[in-house]
Amino acid sequence: MPTSLGDRLGAGEPPLFPIVLPADAGGRQCEVPIRGQPDGPPEREEPGTVVSLAILRPVTVEQRPLRADARRNREALVAAAREVFGAKGVDAPLDEIARRAEVAIGTLYNRFPTRADLVEAAFLPTLEEAKAVTEEALAIDDPWDGFVLFLERSVLMQVSDRGFTEVCSRVFDPDSGLEKAKHGNASRMQRILTRAQEAGALRADFGLLDLATVFAAATAAPDWRRGLALVLDGLRASAAHPLP
Repeated sequence: MPTSLGDRLGAGEPPLFPIVLPADAGGRQCEVPIRGQPDGPPEREEPGTVVSLAILRPVTVEQRPLRADARRNREALVAAAREVFGAKGVDAPLDEIARRAEVAIGTLYNRFPTRADLVEAAFLPTLEEAKAVTEEALAIDDPWDGFVLFLERSVLMQVSDRGFTEVCSRVFDPDSGLEKAKHGNASRMQRILTRAQEAGALRADFGLLDLATVFAAATAAPDWRRGLALVLDGLRASAAHPLP
């Protein structure tokens, strides 16, 4: 009966215990094979024995389905983060989020190792909402009406959510889901502006970077609707004057 890993592999039998190896381990050889021992540490074979190892698919945390309690903790943390970040910004204390979610701070870091991970989990759905707004604006026949709808919805989302405002104004890792979603939204926003300009409705010198000024002016007014209406009047092509 084969006893060592080398004997079992040579006999076509699987090892006693799963072995998880790095993805580039194919073709490697091990001069000191491991023998599985149920009740003790691994034993070493005699030096000089060479055996090729069978490569098994790595198992990562992301591939394992969360237990029900772990899933509830994650959902509670994301919901708490949306509330706290929305009210205080994305630099709000993480321990406050953990307390609101009724979990230990260690549980928060276990699920979200970095603040950026938690910010992404909290605000990716909001960026999807922003995407839907841009798509709705592009679907409106009148380019100016589409531009106005986009601004009204966007300003409303920002005045009611400080965290979302900061997510829109900050730069994250280029490979992050947040930055990719923002890039996609920016592409659609540019199309909204271009349509209105080509229709002769929006002043030709208005660009994407000017949107930050519009949002800041509108959200700073006591009544954001009034503030936005004043800004919109200044953005019409018919009222445009040369900018400094």
